[in-house]
Amino acid sequence: MTRVGVVTVAHGRHAHLRAQRQSLARSTRPPDEHVLVAVEDPVLERDDADVSLPATADGLPIAAARNLGAEVALGRGADVLVFLDVDCLAGPRLLEAYADVVRTTPDTVWSGPVTYLDPPAHAGYDLSRLDELDPPHPAPPAPRPGEAHHQQDPALFWSLSFACSAEAWRRTGGFCERYVGYGGEDTDFGHLAVSAGLGLGWVDAARAYHQWHPVSHPPVEHVVDIVRNAALFRERWGRTPMLGWLEAFEERGLVVRRGEDFVLPDAAPAPAPPPVGAVPLPAMP
Repeated sequence: MTRVGVVTVAHGRHAHLRAQRQSLARSTRPPDEHVLVAVEDPVLERDDADVSLPATADGLPIAAARNLGAEVALGRGADVLVFLDVDCLAGPRLLEAYADVVRTTPDTVWSGPVTYLDPPAHAGYDLSRLDELDPPHPAPPAPRPGEAHHQQDPALFWSLSFACSAEAWRRTGGFCERYVGYGGEDTDFGHLAVSAGLGLGWVDAARAYHQWHPVSHPPVEHVVDIVRNAALFRERWGRTPMLGWLEAFEERGLVVRRGEDFVLPDAAPAPAPPPVGAVPLPAMP
């Protein structure tokens, strides 16, 4: 019998987490486990989390937190892992669709469409009407209704919502924990999956809905993380990811291009603070 383990990593975003739990409870196929990993969050660590990690000197260890969550879920008997960003609501068939497609094609890492939602009404999002709120984000592949397809470009992999078999996860080795802070680790994971001989696939029925929050464009508050993680990615894979962000930083004088690398200048202008609570949208390299 298939056991589905959902892994969510959270640092703050407590209201979004509560809404995510409510959406999972409405699933046509509820999770067998929902593993919550708190990262530098004493409230969740005290009240709700299954496991926790502290911040490091360089920032939040999101890659390591995902690996820890997977380890806990597998230890509890999960044979299908579903990773869901804390901002994401699960569509009613998300878990059912992932469980079905992973069972039939276990040597593929599967993703589903993610729709970015507008700000909610005062009462919050109506979870019974999520399917009326499409279309999904236009950047990743979007299979037609009822379809699934493969696309082997690892640059298109997003970690907001994806699933794989326990064996596929072990073949990837998990996320590279050298990535700390924001940016790069999900594209790196896509490359790891392809390098391990796994397919990358998208399944229409596994729909998720990203709850609104303020964003900053470009994410100047993460410039140090992005420069560091882009250099690590280039070391590992021979190309520079997150190029749109890096070029936007360059235009603002926050980074300097040296050949194909981007580095912090000796005295970079201080970035303007983002809106309160702002976090960037995920990058499409």
